[in-house]
Amino acid sequence: MQSKATTVAGYLDGLPDERRQAIESVRAMILDTIDPDVEECMSSGMLGYVVPHRVFPQGYHCDPSQPLPYICLASQKAHMSLYLMFAYADGDKEAAIREGFAKAGKKLDMGKSCIRFKRVEDLDLATLRDVIRRTPSAQHVATYVETVGPNAWKKASAKTSSKAKT
Repeated sequence: MQSKATTVAGYLDGLPDERRQAIESVRAMILDTIDPDVEECMSSGMLGYVVPHRVFPQGYHCDPSQPLPYICLASQKAHMSLYLMFAYADGDKEAAIREGFAKAGKKLDMGKSCIRFKRVEDLDLATLRDVIRRTPSAQHVATYVETVGPNAWKKASAKTSSKAKT
């Protein structure tokens, strides 16, 4: 369920009270934890935390006009989701999340980088805070570039150019 809100405040205002409180709790943890080079914005209808172009000019390889995603937080139809993009390409980060939740006795509903939850109490915020702190934006960028390869932006430019010609 993608929001049509154009601002963070608008997104939060559009949530039912129970969801807004949970999202605001997770948002507060993220804002208290991320490094200063990460910015909050709206991203694909969700709360986004991105590495902006002033830090990483290449941007997101699939659409270089977009900043590099770091974390997204969303209220979906049946649950809330926390997308930890930095964990997608880093198996150590994913393992740390899984281990932390297990040690805390929390049931983890996680895909490759998406953690689904119904209540903020379902999350192990201490583990999430620790993993976010151990993944500053510079490390996320380095892992990202290594994962997608240095030619990823050339491929995206070629796709954009060929679409413009048709």
